Amino acid sequence: MSETLHERLILDEHLPLLGIAAWSGTGKTTLLEQLLPRLRERGLRVAVIKHAHHGFDIDQPGKDSYRLREAGAAPMVVASRTRVALMMDTPGFDEANLVELIAMVRQQSPDLVLVEGFKAWPLPKLELHRASLGKPLRAGEDRWIKAVASDQPLALPDGVESLDLNNHDSLGAWIAAWPARWVGQRGPRPVAPEEAR
Repeated sequence: MSETLHERLILDEHLPLLGIAAWSGTGKTTLLEQLLPRLRERGLRVAVIKHAHHGFDIDQPGKDSYRLREAGAAPMVVASRTRVALMMDTPGFDEANLVELIAMVRQQSPDLVLVEGFKAWPLPKLELHRASLGKPLRAGEDRWIKAVASDQPLALPDGVESLDLNNHDSLGAWIAAWPARWVGQRGPRPVAPEEAR
């Protein structure tokens, strides 16, 4: 991803974003599946942007929408009474453009946008960490990580909140409170004195 695209990501005070960062196998999608109903019960409209690492297709060969997209429709929008899907091929892109994806969901006026993946992008993040995976903690290197939800107690950098990965009520409450804290939390953590040396 070019630095130019990263620099174009504007953290708008009216559209709270929260990245969900974790190593593969941590259970990001499963956790979001359990947290989204809790957030909806709290009255929040939550959009989710999910990064896929490989080519994927939500359309099926032979269907009208697939045939029209293959024929060159860009984008292809399929709509029914209960669902809308937008499909677009993006040849020539090194990576998905988060700036464009946020612009797409902004039109729906969500209260919060959760961004799963896109870990290199400069936006506030909640890191999910499972010690059993044996993977390093990202919070030490990524100053955009505001909190770590872990299944074991961890030593965290200054300014990083500790959350219990297995306490979904508490985790849901922390995420639900994020829009109210968004304006003051839109930048990276300050550099600690020992890091500055």
